[in-house]
Amino acid sequence: MSAASCLLTEDQFLCSICLDVFTDPVAIPCGHNFCKTCITQHWDINVQCQCPNCKKVFYTKPELHVNTFISEMASQFRQSAQQKASSSSSERQESRPGEVPCDVCTGTKLKALKSCLVCLVSYCETHLEPHLTMSGLKRHQLIDPVENLEGRMCTKHDKPLELFCKTDQMCVCMLCTVLDHKTHDVVPLKEGYEEKKAELGKSEAEIQQMIQKRRLKIQEIKHSVELSEEDADREIADGVQVFTSLKESVERSQAELIETIKEKQRETEKQAEGFITELEQEISELKKRSTEVEQLSRSEDHLHFLQSFTSLNAAPPTKDWTQVTVRPPSFLGTVRKAVNQVEEMLSGQMKKLFRGELIRVQKSAVDVTLDPYTANPWLILTGDGKQVHDSDVKKNLPDNPERFDIRVNVLAKQSFSSGRFYFEVQVKGKTDWALGVARESVNRKGQITLSPQDGYWTISLENKNEYYAAAGPDVRLSLKSQPQKVGVFVDYEEGLVSFYDVDAAALIYSFTGCSFTEKLYPFFRPCDHNGGKNSAPLVISPVNHTE
Repeated sequence: MSAASCLLTEDQFLCSICLDVFTDPVAIPCGHNFCKTCITQHWDINVQCQCPNCKKVFYTKPELHVNTFISEMASQFRQSAQQKASSSSSERQESRPGEVPCDVCTGTKLKALKSCLVCLVSYCETHLEPHLTMSGLKRHQLIDPVENLEGRMCTKHDKPLELFCKTDQMCVCMLCTVLDHKTHDVVPLKEGYEEKKAELGKSEAEIQQMIQKRRLKIQEIKHSVELSEEDADREIADGVQVFTSLKESVERSQAELIETIKEKQRETEKQAEGFITELEQEISELKKRSTEVEQLSRSEDHLHFLQSFTSLNAAPPTKDWTQVTVRPPSFLGTVRKAVNQVEEMLSGQMKKLFRGELIRVQKSAVDVTLDPYTANPWLILTGDGKQVHDSDVKKNLPDNPERFDIRVNVLAKQSFSSGRFYFEVQVKGKTDWALGVARESVNRKGQITLSPQDGYWTISLENKNEYYAAAGPDVRLSLKSQPQKVGVFVDYEEGLVSFYDVDAAALIYSFTGCSFTEKLYPFFRPCDHNGGKNSAPLVISPVNHTE
């Protein structure tokens, strides 16, 4: 037998699962061999019974039996390998601190190679020999050397702890099973070990699953950070573009304003220069005339004086300057016009920004349907839960705690306690309405005040053209156009509720700095039908993403 084992290589005695020499080897139907514990744990962890080597699937879990021949061969191979290792490193056999010494050695204690669970003694290579050669001792269970073998004895009966009480989850001796643990479920240590090791394998699998889930969560968080960085970069780019355009527009308008004012000033100066030139020419002519008059006045020649006086009597041609003035140019309205141009540009940029913002919030669109269990009895809901309007007839409905009893309100079935969500409601043809979100604990009975303090974040239309944000107190809203479709966006963690005019791609109003601690429900109030003037329904519309 030993000669045959020497012809075999180490790989032939290794289990492909634990990569160690076989312990209790078993063969499965496909012919491959494994340690009994290894293949049992492998099948306990995996859903299918499959060979780890050839991947053959067994639809019925095979019954496992130890192959005694292979077991003996593996045991001899292990002993031979241990002896070779011992002989090649004999200089290291003397036990060192932290190593288990041989209990039989006298004088210098050598390093123990094995401990016997039957003898409760640890043996070095020399003193282990009888357990490897004598048939009676071969049946003893050998383990890697351990200290304190006395701890493997029952403290009550001084017998080996060779059984496991599954009832009390403790190791016991044979006497314990007939005394203190008589009616308990007791199994051999090996069976208890295999069961607990299988449980440990399952626990390890669960731990690995938990680790994998957390790794996936890390990836999810990192991906969220990447998306946040992309959003931040996009917002920065949009903001830089807007402010660059605004700066360029302001600088351009400023330059145009300065040029306009300077041009008017140049025209005034040119007109004044023309008048001055003309006046200076007349002054020159008048000075020449004055000189001639002065010379003639000094003449004492009567004939010459009288003859020359006649030619000087005609005054030189001059202009009547009494009505001529140079008026400063009027710059009134010049600055205002330039500012208006900047405002128009800014308005265009703001509209572009709001359109981009609306496109982004529409990505958080959710499906919303009305909850009939919360609807006031005067309300009519369509079967698909997408429309609601007031009626002339009050339905006989149970007054359950969720139902609004006086105000014509209704909530959605869906609730949200994290993240972002968005929905759109058509308000076309209505003269009065209110929309928004409400927290789960709001009062639903009696007269209700819409305000954040009472758990409502809403906007409303009253008397056809008066828009309000129920901010407690109400805030009157000035809108350029009447919304036909209103978008409602909520960022739970950010504490933000925003309302949009979908068609105009314009922001109507935002509640900011809100503190949400409960579930939020979409809220709808179609208001009284007002004799048919407000009979149009509120319609939850599918979100068509703005381009």
